[in-house]
Amino acid sequence: MNISLPDGLKEFVDTQVGSRGFGTSSEYVRELIRKDQDRQQLRGLLLAGAQSAPTAPVNAAYFDSLRKRISGKKSK
Repeated sequence: MNISLPDGLKEFVDTQVGSRGFGTSSEYVRELIRKDQDRQQLRGLLLAGAQSAPTAPVNAAYFDSLRKRISGKKSK
């Protein structure tokens, strides 16, 4: 895949590559794509959560019960 960029964007990408430790502009673009995928996945999870039915309150007791369940699974 080849991507053409106007000079201003190319300069920006080159600056990002140099200042953020990427070896090539391709590495920088791949990282941007991965971050966008993660953002879209998180957005989907948040929307699904917002549309789901209400459940029990999430408080200290809830997290304590999760810790107990996890501890029980590790010892088996």
